[in-house]
Amino acid sequence: MDLFKYTAHALHDMLVKKEISAVELAKTAFARTDAVEPKIHSYITETREQALNQAAAVDAKLTKGETIAPLAGIPGALKDNICTKGIKTTCASKILANFVPPYDATVVEKLAANDFVLVGKTNCDEFAMGGSTENSGFFATRNPWDTDRVPGGSSGGSASAVSAGQAIWALGSDTGGSIRQPAAYCGNVGLKPTYGRVSRYGLVAYASSLDQIGPFTRDVTDCALVLNAIAGHDAKDSTSINAQVPDYTKALVKDVKGLKIGLPQEYFAAGIQPEVAEAIQKAVAQLKAMGAEVKEVSLPHTQYALPAYYLIAPAEASSNLGRYDGVGFGHRAPGNDIIDMYKKTRSEGFGDEVKRRIMLGTYALSSGYYDAYYLKALQVRTLVKQDFDNVFQDVDVLIAPTAPTTAFKIGELSDPLAMYLQDVCTIPLNLAGLPGISIPCGFAQGLPVGMQIIGKPLAEATIIQTAYAFEQANDYHTRFAPVGEV
Repeated sequence: MDLFKYTAHALHDMLVKKEISAVELAKTAFARTDAVEPKIHSYITETREQALNQAAAVDAKLTKGETIAPLAGIPGALKDNICTKGIKTTCASKILANFVPPYDATVVEKLAANDFVLVGKTNCDEFAMGGSTENSGFFATRNPWDTDRVPGGSSGGSASAVSAGQAIWALGSDTGGSIRQPAAYCGNVGLKPTYGRVSRYGLVAYASSLDQIGPFTRDVTDCALVLNAIAGHDAKDSTSINAQVPDYTKALVKDVKGLKIGLPQEYFAAGIQPEVAEAIQKAVAQLKAMGAEVKEVSLPHTQYALPAYYLIAPAEASSNLGRYDGVGFGHRAPGNDIIDMYKKTRSEGFGDEVKRRIMLGTYALSSGYYDAYYLKALQVRTLVKQDFDNVFQDVDVLIAPTAPTTAFKIGELSDPLAMYLQDVCTIPLNLAGLPGISIPCGFAQGLPVGMQIIGKPLAEATIIQTAYAFEQANDYHTRFAPVGEV
């Protein structure tokens, strides 16, 4: 029985019926990791001893006849920029290679209350800056569908771990598409919640006004279960939304009759791989046949979203990463004086992409350029949000490609600007703070294609229902990556 291919909700039923044990399930995840990790490199840190202890505690509850939470005993992984008490949190950076947080992120505390089993911390682009997980300070992660290709980024380790069966679900962070894009490349379900819907406390900051934690899962049902566990107000996060959290599993309804879908024409412009556009159009036609109403809409400022993002995000990064100077924590390089120590620490500790974004952000914030660049980018951000506000007066959801292409080959996009263009379909949502989900909707030359469903603020239930209805009418989510097959 290949337990690593099952969904979390199916495994939960098997645990409750005592057909399997949580310890058995954890060992299955370890065995799968032993088999495929040398090929894809999903993990920076594995937590096997802790996982077995957590699994044993779940088995003890089951033996006593106690009720367990939906994620109890289910192996999960965390992107390595989410703080875990007593477990290394490196952000895939040499500057934090040996950093062990003294506290848990709020999402980790919430998951612990649900008796989750942590099997490891996953690789990512350094400080979540990148779109391929090639920018890790340690090693590149590979795509389980084709190990010559990237898994996407920056949460590529989490996406590949779920796709390869090393974890049943995982958390990532999304600043400009870093959950949705790798989910599309790896054939997962990936959700970026509304900004503030999930606490950022304990998420190591890249761009604080854009970052959001969210889940990678096998199917939409699992996505709803994980979101139930992590969503909610947190007094420790000043940007957290103080609003009631619905039970997202109630949105798992196979009904889109009367749903108004908007197709933003700007997302289907030049640069979209023809097979990707075809898969999205076919999926939309299927939703229309199921009773949804479809109309073309326009988001006219979409073309300015990418340059605005690459001013705002680096500007916030240049501020957030100023703390890594060798004084308080992290790597420290010896120097002749304190200034020399600062320079050497940051030069040795940060990779090229992080340095590039720090310099860009510092320049945009500098005297004489603040008004011309950073302030103008903030004004564009407002226009992008207003575009969404306008179209959502007439439609319930928007549908677009998650990424303009399928997964590209490792090393293929060595030009940073070419890499940045891979986020063209996802970045506008982060600027506007909107929820978006990517689900598999087809294949192009054997590689998964992701469809992005975009909702109004706090309308996670609507996009989950849309995604679930489409998923249940297809079998894309049941197909498993070929890595590890003989």
